[in-house]
Amino acid sequence: MNLLLDASRYTFTVTKAPEPKTDNEGRHKADRKTGELLFVTQVMALNADSGADVLMITVAGQPPKVSVGQTVIPVELEAMPWATNGRSGVAFRAKSLDTKASVKAA
Repeated sequence: MNLLLDASRYTFTVTKAPEPKTDNEGRHKADRKTGELLFVTQVMALNADSGADVLMITVAGQPPKVSVGQTVIPVELEAMPWATNGRSGVAFRAKSLDTKASVKAA
């Protein structure tokens, strides 16, 4: 089950520049449906009530044009719970990472 999240309750700040998402052998991963290359960006999600968490957000297509310290808005942010080989977690994926400047200009 994939869950669409309300990103408006958080302030997202880039904490590590986008990089290719790779498999265990170092190969660049691609979206299973579209074949587009995947890129992952580390962000801090800050909520005034609950504090901050660090998320790795995956985006398909071109790497997001964002830099460390920049505030971004994940578009259509999804949480995807996973479990494999006794391990589990939540993966995060967005359609794009928009900057506040690009959102205001739109």
